[in-house]
Amino acid sequence: MTLPVPPDHLPFTGDHEADELIAVDPLALLIGFALDQQVTVQKAFSGPLELRRRIGSLDARAIATMDPEQLDVAFRTPPALHRFPGNMAKRVRDLCAAIADDYGNDASTIWTGAADARDLHKRLIGLPGIGEMKAGTIVALLGKRYGIKPAGWDAVVPDHPTLGDVDSAEALAEYQAGKRARKAAARAAAGEPS
Repeated sequence: MTLPVPPDHLPFTGDHEADELIAVDPLALLIGFALDQQVTVQKAFSGPLELRRRIGSLDARAIATMDPEQLDVAFRTPPALHRFPGNMAKRVRDLCAAIADDYGNDASTIWTGAADARDLHKRLIGLPGIGEMKAGTIVALLGKRYGIKPAGWDAVVPDHPTLGDVDSAEALAEYQAGKRARKAAARAAAGEPS
């Protein structure tokens, strides 16, 4: 499978440079997804650009072999890259190690080398920081925004809105409102306080 021309930006942060980076750099995109936990989408996907500014570049092998204390400092320097900077520095390091070791230091080969959509989903779930829901979202994003739809794509993408449906700041706001509503409904159904 050949990689189509990526979109020129993904409107996830409100910062054009950050939105461009996550659109054209597969590693930046995956780091954004790894950071997308207990922070806003805007904060998570702004992280790759800020990390690149702090350490000089985004290269999976370089991040994986970086002194852990230096990477931790890069995450903790105010403003911290995440609500849990130490944990996320380790998670990003582990993600980068998997990409360097298993995918020849090229994050795009995760999807370009996939046999079909189920294989792509399996590859994504195998990455540190990428669970079932994030993997489905990434598959949806690749199909809807990049035109990467391996065989069986329809069976793997979630049946609810994902970041793959976000093509503008307005769509991001709608997506976030819908996600909050789905979470509140799930908590109410489970009898948890909202």
